Amino acid sequence: MEHSEDGPSTVSRRLDRNIEALLERRQRDARSASLEDRIAGTITRFAGSMVFVYIHAVIFGLWILINTGVLAFIPAFDPSLVILAMIASVEAIFISTFVMISQNRMAEVDDKRADLNLQISLLAEHEATQILNLLSAIAEKLNVDLTGMEEIEQLKKDVMPEDVLDAMEKKEGEGGAATG
Repeated sequence: MEHSEDGPSTVSRRLDRNIEALLERRQRDARSASLEDRIAGTITRFAGSMVFVYIHAVIFGLWILINTGVLAFIPAFDPSLVILAMIASVEAIFISTFVMISQNRMAEVDDKRADLNLQISLLAEHEATQILNLLSAIAEKLNVDLTGMEEIEQLKKDVMPEDVLDAMEKKEGEGGAATG
């Protein structure tokens, strides 16, 4: 990392600022989540932990050992294990629902990140196009021969996102027709 007399380089300061801004935004989004989303997230995190697995292994193991007569000193209360199966089924329904709620929230966050990435990519594309136009103008002013570099003329044109999406949809349609 480069250092100046004033401290770390500008890139590092910008990077640190960006990281702090992103973390701050993530924390703000977490604080603004609804109570239901926070509860679902907490339950999902717990259900996805090893503590959850250990607790269930002990409870289910003891239940089975008691009700199959292995632990004969404790009277069986569910010899057919129907109650255990019902409890496990209801629990599975609720856990899968909580997981789906959490996945929906994560999908929303992913959509926001994808939109941000797209905006940054579009800005970078536009900036690169402007830089290429400026460099071409400088090359022309300095009488630099650019013949045989037809690609530069193509790259100097701004790319419209709608055109890219249309071209992608067209290609996907052609590919789908060929395989279908």
